[in-house]
Amino acid sequence: MNKLILKCFFIIMTFFLNINISYCNDETMQKISNFLIDKTEVTIGEFKVYVKETNFISMAEKNGGGLVYENGWVQKKGWNWKRPYGLAALDNEPVVHINFREAENYCIWNKKRIPTLKEWELAAYTEFRPNNKDGYEFKKSYLYPTGDDTLGLNCLNDCNFNYPYKYSKFLLRGYGHVPTFSTKKGINGLYDMGGNVWEWVDTKKDNLYKATKGGSWWYGKNQMIKGYIATKPKNMSVIYIGFRCVKDFKN
Repeated sequence: MNKLILKCFFIIMTFFLNINISYCNDETMQKISNFLIDKTEVTIGEFKVYVKETNFISMAEKNGGGLVYENGWVQKKGWNWKRPYGLAALDNEPVVHINFREAENYCIWNKKRIPTLKEWELAAYTEFRPNNKDGYEFKKSYLYPTGDDTLGLNCLNDCNFNYPYKYSKFLLRGYGHVPTFSTKKGINGLYDMGGNVWEWVDTKKDNLYKATKGGSWWYGKNQMIKGYIATKPKNMSVIYIGFRCVKDFKN
């Protein structure tokens, strides 16, 4: 009887241990406190899988194109998640021209969710890796998602970045986004929590506007600090807004 009990106990513990390992070994996500967050912004390649499986058509596609700011919001014909600047894009570029509800639905489909404002800021500014090799101090909170400065990020003027010119000819300001893993690795091993594209966050308020965090290629370093929050209509599909997902960590 005792052997049977021990055997059952071993099977149960192995089951829960394997669950825990599966959460920890997801190399596309980083553990932060009691949740995990995507290391990069959701990419076009990842979004393609979702589109293929669900037959999803974005609002930007239905309306004929997404938006860019040119002395006022301007709709660009043919600009959408797979052709962000009207040209076919690389699979490792961040997916944009996706409104809040569309981003939320993608995360749910992927068994994840949009991060709350508190979760996003915790991941962006406070280091949770005790023995990281990136030079960030364990449990220390920083001013920017890359520490004390913004060098190496894709932002306007303040980042000393090797700006691409692939998309700049289509823009009146800035150089456009860059593929994931192209910029400096930030706090918690995350990429582009500052600059590149804004990211939708969930403020849990069911209203017409939702918050975005992190700044983008269109802005400088001031939009990357912890306390800065921008808002946009949640049904807005814009060239410089993307997103990433989180999921709860289960022990």
